[in-house]
Amino acid sequence: MTELMAGCLILCAKPGALILMKFFLSLAVLFSTVTFPFTASAQWSNRYPAAEGFGHQVYLEGFELPVLNSGPIDPAPSPDGNSVAFSAKGWLWLMDLKSGNARRLTSSGGIDSRPEWSPNGKNLVFIRDNGSQLSIVSLNLKSGEERLLVNVQAINLDPAFSPDGAFVYYASAESGQIELWRVALDSLVREQVTPSGPLLKRPLKRRPIVLSGGNLVLYLKKQDTADSIELYNTITQASTPLLKDRLAAQADMTLSPDAKYLAYTWPFDGGYELRVLSVAEPDTSVLLTQGLGQPLAPAFSRDGAWVYFSENIDEERSELRRISINGGAVETLRVNEWDWGTDTGTLVITTNLSGQPAAVRMSVVDQAGHPVLPTFGAVHSEGQHGRIFFYSNGYIELIAPAGPVTVSVVHGFETPELVETVVVRAKATTQVDLVLQQVWDAADNGWYSADNHFHLNYGGPYRLTPGDLVMPMQGEALDVAFPLLANLHNRFLEQDLWGWSLESGPIIHFGQEVRAHFLGHVGLIGNDALFWPWVWGPGYQVYANDDRINAEALRFARASGGLGGYVHPVAGRDPFTTETYGQVPIGFVADAVLGEVDLIEVGCLWTDEIGTAALWHTVLNLGIPLAASAGSDVMMDYFRTMAVGATRVYVKPEGELNTASYLKALKEGRSFVSSGPMLEFEVDGMEPGEAIVLTPTGSEAAGSDSETAAGVPDGWVTWGLNVHSALPYDSVEIFVNGEVVETQLGSHIAGSVNYTGLVEVPIGGWITARVLGPDGGWPSMDSYLYAETSPVWFGQVGSTDPVAARQAAAKLLRVLDVAEEKLIAGYGSTPIPNLLGHFQLARIRLEEIAAE
Repeated sequence: MTELMAGCLILCAKPGALILMKFFLSLAVLFSTVTFPFTASAQWSNRYPAAEGFGHQVYLEGFELPVLNSGPIDPAPSPDGNSVAFSAKGWLWLMDLKSGNARRLTSSGGIDSRPEWSPNGKNLVFIRDNGSQLSIVSLNLKSGEERLLVNVQAINLDPAFSPDGAFVYYASAESGQIELWRVALDSLVREQVTPSGPLLKRPLKRRPIVLSGGNLVLYLKKQDTADSIELYNTITQASTPLLKDRLAAQADMTLSPDAKYLAYTWPFDGGYELRVLSVAEPDTSVLLTQGLGQPLAPAFSRDGAWVYFSENIDEERSELRRISINGGAVETLRVNEWDWGTDTGTLVITTNLSGQPAAVRMSVVDQAGHPVLPTFGAVHSEGQHGRIFFYSNGYIELIAPAGPVTVSVVHGFETPELVETVVVRAKATTQVDLVLQQVWDAADNGWYSADNHFHLNYGGPYRLTPGDLVMPMQGEALDVAFPLLANLHNRFLEQDLWGWSLESGPIIHFGQEVRAHFLGHVGLIGNDALFWPWVWGPGYQVYANDDRINAEALRFARASGGLGGYVHPVAGRDPFTTETYGQVPIGFVADAVLGEVDLIEVGCLWTDEIGTAALWHTVLNLGIPLAASAGSDVMMDYFRTMAVGATRVYVKPEGELNTASYLKALKEGRSFVSSGPMLEFEVDGMEPGEAIVLTPTGSEAAGSDSETAAGVPDGWVTWGLNVHSALPYDSVEIFVNGEVVETQLGSHIAGSVNYTGLVEVPIGGWITARVLGPDGGWPSMDSYLYAETSPVWFGQVGSTDPVAARQAAAKLLRVLDVAEEKLIAGYGSTPIPNLLGHFQLARIRLEEIAAE
């Protein structure tokens, strides 16, 4: 069928082919119902079994689940004080403190982490991650025998022995939300320790530490944005907070052997610090150390003299450290020798594209499926496919177990995934040279890609600098990036980076996400100053009663030379139903109708492109040239995160690419958004952002005499679309004023395909082209393939079809009604004349359009 349609695309462009073309288009629609396997689904939500109570499980998986690094993490000092167990490279290791030598304890294909000792020092208990399930396993150190303790289909975390060694306590979502549990080691009977409350009020509970006697349990409690360390009495079921804060993402703790002191990792404005307090009088604490590398995973030595922890150095490789309970200098404990317990070799990988070394995204696994990691550099786990990845600049050396190793690489959206298996030779160097094949070179054709919304540091275990963006951007073939500064309620992050920029190879500028949760988040890019306040409205502790519209921030961006728009606006597939009107950000309709919004983030990992595009199309039908943008909204400092640029926008600036030309092209709609496919779209020779010049009758394009002679009927125009995709896709759709007027079959292979067709010109409005397909694996990381061009306008930019405009106004009035109801309910008795007046102006304008 694909070959049939390819022939049709050529034939239909010939004179006099309109009737034949209509036949083939009808055939395409018929076959689309039979052969299209793709049914678009909601955006990415979770990799691991869903836990109740989370709108976006990305934060649960990013903050609470174990991480992976080439260096030592999760230190666990032995009871005898002679060694320390830790996780590194995805396995457990035991390091002798005197010699500094470490030997590998586990060797499975899973990723092992967070070891804890039994009281007698004979066993370890730990987490095993197989990529989609977290299990609790114990290890006998003498025999090497492993025992599976907990393997239910739920998130299971933080195992720790009870003081008598009879139980292992842990956190689990077996009953829905994450509660504290324990498993009896003699019978493997599991029982829930903390009772489940009402779902809406049920907090996440994890990291149990059982005090002697078993009646008291310390744990981390996280509820909405309020985090605390609690002391729970299993008899009375009462919980007492020792300390509290907002969004303490990397919070962790350890209890001294005599149960007197709590050492804990806690946030401050610039990062994380290690502090100690008295459990009996927790209102005062003492600083042990703080660092931008973030002291994580604290663990007391058995004699109570030291607090061990791990910390990432500048190269994003963790190191093992300790500090005296009395404070003082931090001591780094470096591994002298790594004893793998098997033969290893060195694997050298080079990557080339068009005869030149090429930066790539890379994943490497050994014959057991275990990831092979670089010695330095951030490592990530992407949730869509469960793959561990990192970046290479074109040359990289890896240490791997001897035997078969599989290497996978991509260069942005421009190359299909290249997979090669090579045998690593023991105690030798094995080299593999990979040559990638490019589907299309966007930059050579004047198109440049950008991610307008992601975060460099946002509560993750890494602490990145702007320079750390360069290699990932090169590996993703990403030309422009706007990392957004954001807030964590009471912490306004990375203000020291404001003004940092890179103008070439690639372009990087910092923007700002103004997170007025209640009204909707807005992203500001290109502005030369920060907007204040960063937060306001119901739900915040400060500025909760501010009568402030989001348009203030959007106007600020414009006045300072930038652009502003709504980010991740629509989570569902259809925002225009009785059940979903309220999903549209409260402030969006009023701001958009009154011309305050420059951009709408059509492409984003955490919302739905089809649903967001429906909202975008409706605004376009009012004649408002709202520009399409895209941002991945990834958090680069997370271990569990997608790639920067996983959803992106391509623009075609006039002349040389620079920040000014990029922003101008973005605002003018010379663009397309994508999660994989790349598009070139023309309508009567006009590209996105431009307008077809119509004759005074409005029924045919300029130059129509020659076109009519060539077989284009009066009142119709020709369109052409080149689709360049590293993955197969299912369909091409042509939209006119928000309605699909033509559907053609996609391609079952990677490559470039040309599509052509005719469309009847309406009185006014616009036309776009869209490509859809299922998730086909790398290079994509979104839940489905999506790409759509910005509009080509009929007659002039901002033209309208009266019928489409009236229908759009009616739809948006219904959304505005729901938004205003939520606005009034949210502010309660607080007077908000500014907000209500703003909404009233939008209502008047929509009612005028609806009545025209």
